[in-house]
Amino acid sequence: MFIVSISIFSLGANAEDEAPEEQEDQTLAEYAYYGFEPEIVTNYLASGRKLGFVRISVELMVKDPADLVAIEHHDPLLRAAIIEILGSQTSDKVKSLTGREEIRRECYEALNRLIERETGKPLIVNMLFTKYLYD
Repeated sequence: MFIVSISIFSLGANAEDEAPEEQEDQTLAEYAYYGFEPEIVTNYLASGRKLGFVRISVELMVKDPADLVAIEHHDPLLRAAIIEILGSQTSDKVKSLTGREEIRRECYEALNRLIERETGKPLIVNMLFTKYLYD
């Protein structure tokens, strides 16, 4: 009964409380994603004489859907930067969760620097690994 009372109370909130939520939804609707196709597959520094590989899917989040044109135009440059960063990683870093986050952050910062140099502004809001496989 207590939970129902809270639900009814929250439904009875005034219209002023709903306006910022609608504005947030409109703001979120402006974001767009760019996915690299095909997936990125490259080698990394493994221990000993064995080569390791990593296969990832990357999504770039941009604030304005119009920015996707610039991102798509510079796809080869951005892809090469990701491959270079991944290729210089150690096996331990590629295989750990904290290492994966460090790699993601390093890629995100490098891509934003590159796209800012090419377009004059940092277009990338976030970068996500939607698939991350390694051997």
